[in-house]
Amino acid sequence: MSDFPGSPRLLKCGIVLLDPTTGAVQRIITLQYNPDALTRSLQIQSVETGHKDRSEALRLKGPAVETFKFDAEIDATDQLEFPDQNQVAAQFGINPLLAALETIIYPSSAQLLNSNSLAQAGTLEIAPMEAPLTLFVWSRSRVVPVRITDFSITEEAFDTSLNPIRAKVSISMRVLSVDDLGFSDKGGQLYMVYQQQKERFSAANQGGAFGDLGLGGAP
Repeated sequence: MSDFPGSPRLLKCGIVLLDPTTGAVQRIITLQYNPDALTRSLQIQSVETGHKDRSEALRLKGPAVETFKFDAEIDATDQLEFPDQNQVAAQFGINPLLAALETIIYPSSAQLLNSNSLAQAGTLEIAPMEAPLTLFVWSRSRVVPVRITDFSITEEAFDTSLNPIRAKVSISMRVLSVDDLGFSDKGGQLYMVYQQQKERFSAANQGGAFGDLGLGGAP
């Protein structure tokens, strides 16, 4: 944050992992720098084009499928100028932050070992391992449950021990709506807060006027 008087407080975006059963916070991962751009896409959940029943033409089957994509920069150069004050960066570079992001999409080693023990014990059916509920946080008005769908890392510089000290991380995420999680689930409730916030923003939009378009009194 800048020391300049009156400067706005910088909010960091990041990812929060919650216990899917209790909703307890397991881990908070803030990005070192806020990405310069956030790409969003929305796929409409409408009735298939050409449906024979014309009464279905304006119906929506559920919330739009929304995705986010961004590139984040991670750089330990400034920290390495003061190694005594930044011993973790001096020893490991940016490996800890990269690992924190990467392990979001891995089952834990404990889960893997437990699954293997059950298989060796002759358990006929082993349920897929449950991951934490992942929240993408981008401002106070955008806290949304997501599933990471694509993750790539480009390591661009290294220290003398070949620890990465600068990298670009590209992450794509799909928003999990009540269609995915249900209304009673903690993630489903957070999604509803997110959608309701969109509706409040929409209501605040002043719009404009087109004049008389001959729409029969339609607003």
